[in-house]
This record gives sequence, structure tokens and C-alpha cells, in this order.
Amino acid sequence: MDQHLGEYLGIEADWSLDGDATEAVEVISPHTGRPIARVAAAGPADVDAAVGAARAAVDGGPWPRLDPAERIAAVRRLAEIYTARRGDMASLISAEMGAPITFAQRAQVGLPTTMMAAFCSLAETYPWHEVRAGYFGSDVHVRRDPVGVVAAVVPWNMPQFLIVTKLVPALLAGCAVVLKPAPETTLDALLLAQMLQEVGLPEGVVSVLPGDAAVGARLVGHPGIDKVSFTGSSAAGRAVAAAAAANLAKVSLELGGKSAAIILDDADPETVAAGIRSASLSNSGQICNALTRIVVPAAREQEFVDALAARMGALVVGDPADPATELGPLVSRRQQQRVRDYIDLGQREGARLVCGGSDLPDGLDTGWYVRPTLFSGANNTMRIAREEIFGPVLTVIAYRDEDDAVAIANDSDYGLAGSVWTADTERGIRIAERVQTGTFGVNQGYTMDPFAPFGGVKDSGYGRELGREGIDGYVETKSIAVATAR
Repeated sequence: MDQHLGEYLGIEADWSLDGDATEAVEVISPHTGRPIARVAAAGPADVDAAVGAARAAVDGGPWPRLDPAERIAAVRRLAEIYTARRGDMASLISAEMGAPITFAQRAQVGLPTTMMAAFCSLAETYPWHEVRAGYFGSDVHVRRDPVGVVAAVVPWNMPQFLIVTKLVPALLAGCAVVLKPAPETTLDALLLAQMLQEVGLPEGVVSVLPGDAAVGARLVGHPGIDKVSFTGSSAAGRAVAAAAAANLAKVSLELGGKSAAIILDDADPETVAAGIRSASLSNSGQICNALTRIVVPAAREQEFVDALAARMGALVVGDPADPATELGPLVSRRQQQRVRDYIDLGQREGARLVCGGSDLPDGLDTGWYVRPTLFSGANNTMRIAREEIFGPVLTVIAYRDEDDAVAIANDSDYGLAGSVWTADTERGIRIAERVQTGTFGVNQGYTMDPFAPFGGVKDSGYGRELGREGIDGYVETKSIAVATAR
């Protein structure tokens, strides 16, 4: 690890594993293109050891057998430690994946902090054990016990948020967790591991395995895993589901999206542009529920295009460590090239390039940057309207009437999120009820409310995170029928 970075964050400069690691994960700065850390990568023996330790913690250790209140107290201790190091965590995430420091503080770290508190509140009222009157006269005791050993595999775009929404409900339920972070964002996961050590969890309850896709594949297909929780692309999700199926392990998948923002004819262009800027371009558009298809009334298309172009053109693109920066680099050179290829494709498909393009932003000659890019004159058959680009690229599609707008929104392989913008809230809710997604916003992007379930339909996956449903995914329900005394 870069010594200055390690000293600043107060974390060790030499990460190692006890198993057979022979390779390293190299973490590259998206701003400079230079390495900032090297971390020992897990090998097959490390995966086996971590799963074995988790298995022992579940099968014979104290963690699953604690009163839920004791597990809640442990997570609250973690939240206190986490809060004290929020600044360090935000700086680390910004350095390793390029999120602007203000976004890293507000969302990359602020959201996980909120989620910890919210899950603890939910756990305090969760029905871990209830007694029901049975239909046949017996009392029925319903218990919700930990599902067991959880493999949690997360991507790089919102690393701490995605870790916490898996790790915390699993811990509260009494599970043990083996976490596989993305190679690009290994450092924040290891900093979290240090915090967990301070909490003093029993041995084997949480392990972190840095590494590439081969490490993740061995983990999700391991016979010692009871539940796989995966966030990533739809293609990878299919492979994960197939690997877990061999062991009949439970699976939840939060996958890709191509979410539509339906703009009704009574909406205000400036209000819409401000909302879309936040819901679509934060984190350089590298958010699974970003609103990337902007579906506008044909009669007012130019008004909305002009307002969007003005907002996008005013974005400050640059060094993620600068508090003035609004749009940082993409996470990797490969991701930058992928987005550039889609921008070129959109022009070949016949869409009109309103602003942006595949050249580096002005004043930047290094780093994995892409200009915020807006297309208009597109239709829903174009690849830029159908495929997840995962960058700061928005596509405007015109519609004839409300039915056509809903049809365009639903004409997608994905179904993760969406929104509607209107001066009439009730009208917006009626539209929301017709769109085939797991989450939706009226006059806002989806807010990731910690008390509301989050997840998708169609190629966006299955299962839910957040809310009470976020705990449901980590428990097994057992019914015990008790004969009444005669």
C-alpha cells in the first residue's frame, strides 16, 4: 500500500493471508492511473478456510445462539466505530474508485451509517419468535433462525453500502458471513474488517477474501455455503445462481438496470433536470438504479433536452479529492473504454449527440474520465436505450401519450427502478403502479429508504434488501405445532 495513504488512514501497509495466496490485487487510482496499493489475494485454501471457520461459528459457536438483543448491541458498537472513522473511509473509497469526495462522504459512507442504525431499529421489533393460534386448535410457534453461512459478493460502485446491506442483516439474524469485495475496492472492505475486529465478534463470524472472479466463483459454489447474496451484472448473476443451485443454496440477486424516467406533460423542465442530474449522474452514472432512459412528451421534447443539456454542461468534472468536483473518473480504464464505445455506438445508431462525447473532458489528460453525455432523437430499439452502459450517458426518448410512455418504460429486459415526474402526485402514482419494476420514485429517483425493500424483477434479479424484507432473506422459518392440554 502507498505508505502515505496507509499512514493517513491508520491501516497496515502489508495485508496478508494465512493460506496459499501467491498473487496480489493491485488497486489503481482512477484519477492518476497509478497503483495506490497491493493486497494479497486469496487462494483456494483461503476460501476453504474461511468457509470452514464460518461453518464452525454457525454449527457450534455462540453467535447464532445469542439473544437478538446481544447481536443488535454488537452492530451498534460497529456503528459507533464506523461513525468515528467516516472521514477515513470516505477518503479511501474516493481514492480507490474515483467517487467525488463530497459524494463519498454523503452517500458512499453516509448511507451505510444510516443503514446500520435502521437495521438495528428493525431488528428490535422483528418477530424472531411468535406464537399463533393454529387452525386445528394447536398453538403454533413460529421461529426465525439464521440461515447459516452467507457468501456476500459485492461490486465496486457503492462498495460499503452494498456490503452493509448484506452484512448487517445477516449478522443480526445470527449468520456468519464470508465477504468477497471487488478487486477495485478491496481497501475499504479491509478497513471495515479492522473495525469488526474492534467489535470483538466470535472467531469465524466474518471473513474478508480479496481476489478476482475465480475467488468469487469458488466461494459461491462452495458446499459449505447456505446462502449467496450477490450484487453485480445480470450475466454474472446467472452464473452465480447456477453455481449455487448445485448445492441448493439459497440465492438473492441484485443485478443490472436500465431505468426509465417518465416525464409527464405537466412537469417543469428545470425541476426535472435538477432531479435527473442527481438520480442519473451521481457517482459518474455508476449506479444500478440510475435513471438512464429519459422518456419525454414529443410535443415538449426540446424543452426537456435543453434543460438537461444545461445541467449536464455545467457539471464540474475533475479530481475526486477536490470538494468542488461533481463528476469524477470512471472506476477503471476498461470501464472508460466501454462507455466510450457506447457513445460512439449511439452516434452510429442515429441518435443525436446533444452534449458530451467520447473525448476526455477539457483540462484532463490523464485518468479514466468521460464527459457527461446526452443523446436525443433516440428510440427504444437502439442499444444505447436497451443495454446498461454504467456511465454518465443519458438517452432521451419521445412518446405520444401516457400509454406509449408506460409501454416504452416496460419494454426492457430490466426492472430494477424508475420514476415519474408530474405536477399531479396522484397521476404519478397511477403511472408508478403500471411500470414493471421492483422500486419506483414519484418526482424523485428511488431514495433507498432503509425501511423499504429494494430489489428488481426480470433481468434485474430477485430477492429484496433493506426493510424488514432485508432481514427475512437471512432467516429460515420453522413452525412448531404444540398440542393444547386436554
